[in-house]
Amino acid sequence: MWYVSTRGMAPRIDFKEALFSGYAPDGGLYMPEELPQLGRETLHEWSTLSYPSLVKELCSLFIGPELIPRDDLNGTSGDTGSAAIESVQGAKNVDIIVLLPKGHCTKIQELQMTTVLRENVHVFGVEGNSDELDEPIKTVFADVAFVKKHNLMSLNSINWSRVLVQIAHHFFAYFRCAPSLDMHPLSPVEVVVPTGAAGNLAAGCIAQKMGLPIHLVVAVNSNDIIHRTIQWGDFSLSKAVKPTLASAMDIQVPYNMERIFWLLSGSDSQVIRALMEQFESTKSVSLPKELHSKLSEAVTSQSVSDEAITQTMGRCWQENQYLLCPHSAVAVSCHYQQVDRQQPSPPRCCLAPASAAKFPEAVRAARLTLDTPAEILALEHKEARCTPMRKGDDWTRMLRDTIEDLSQQWQSGLPVGLSLVVLVEHCAWCILELAGPGTKLLCDCTSTRYCVMTLKVWSLGFPKMQTPSPHPAAAAAAAAAKSLQLCPTLYHPRDGSPPGSPVPGILQARTLEWVAISFSNRESEK
Repeated sequence: MWYVSTRGMAPRIDFKEALFSGYAPDGGLYMPEELPQLGRETLHEWSTLSYPSLVKELCSLFIGPELIPRDDLNGTSGDTGSAAIESVQGAKNVDIIVLLPKGHCTKIQELQMTTVLRENVHVFGVEGNSDELDEPIKTVFADVAFVKKHNLMSLNSINWSRVLVQIAHHFFAYFRCAPSLDMHPLSPVEVVVPTGAAGNLAAGCIAQKMGLPIHLVVAVNSNDIIHRTIQWGDFSLSKAVKPTLASAMDIQVPYNMERIFWLLSGSDSQVIRALMEQFESTKSVSLPKELHSKLSEAVTSQSVSDEAITQTMGRCWQENQYLLCPHSAVAVSCHYQQVDRQQPSPPRCCLAPASAAKFPEAVRAARLTLDTPAEILALEHKEARCTPMRKGDDWTRMLRDTIEDLSQQWQSGLPVGLSLVVLVEHCAWCILELAGPGTKLLCDCTSTRYCVMTLKVWSLGFPKMQTPSPHPAAAAAAAAAKSLQLCPTLYHPRDGSPPGSPVPGILQARTLEWVAISFSNRESEK
């Protein structure tokens, strides 16, 4: 399958190239050139599958079954930022850099990242919000030579692979909620999607186009650009981001709306390029009448206030003894509004992206009590480490320098392999599990806000891969390591084996993102 940019000015690429990318060189986002169409028979077959098996079948349509380890792919819903750190801290073949928006995520979320003091974890606290972090990221990806040199990759919903995995959520929700798959036509299911950057909404629109009979409702907080776009075609920024209890959705630039516009315009890249370039220039666009009509037919929307969030959290606890996080409450608030109107509706599923444990402020605002896990309480007493990125600093230069410094360090003595820049989205419902000798990546989604991470994956443990001898530039790399407070032993294999020895073990890839890493390394063995 081929992938094309929504703006039509970049060459089409295959899945592997789409995986190891972020924004397209023309500033657009990658989408499949064509979407597979699923008939009743396929849907009936998929309805009996477990979630991991469903993900395998879905991914095989977009990647190719020959590239997916049929027994290795698995997934859980995950909190990407802190879960990714937890999974790779101390790992022998991974370095991770995290850029978190200082003051725009909860204290617990921040502590889960800044209290990890392992040598391969590097956290930066940025004096900016989610939208402001997007600018240096997009600038880095616009440098095609730099991206190729360092094999940079985004892992939030900028990257097509993230959206692909999110499509499975909608199929799984449908199969669990549809009363019967023997009805003609198939019964619809309503899926309520709380969102900020619209990644899971884009996934739902793609599922619709593939033939899944779902009705989509997008639920946002007071930062309501998506709601205004659907209701009135007003795709424009407000004066400022409004802080809300659902902080991970405090976004003004929902970049995945570009994918949705492209999809609903009939893949008209010329229209989308003009639309998005105008938005980037003026921060305000009125959708063409035909495009707005198609959008409002595909998706309905609601904006939910902080007051409604706390009321919903209280009601859900009273009626179900279930403690919602504020982001989940945004979706459930839409459900309660429909219930209270006593209007007939199809079966409804609300996507819940996070655990309430990370949002004690919202729980207190709802006048509820949180039984905080001991692991969370312990964070308050741990040492924290975080390098500031202040207003006035050149964030793009800092990001580039960090990537280059770490690349130099690895090339000075560590196994050569893949390096990835991972831009991690809040509320991403990521599906990510990586298992191998001494390493496990298990995500449990709890809305980390916008985080930017750099992963360096050097050897994935295939027996034929050898570590190189130390490079003469090791001294320079050691100096760079000292400045970054890294351990000098980074320049030798972390398992203690001498340079030149085989990397032990086989690393099993268990998600879409990591599947491609596996097969790209397999190809290098041939």
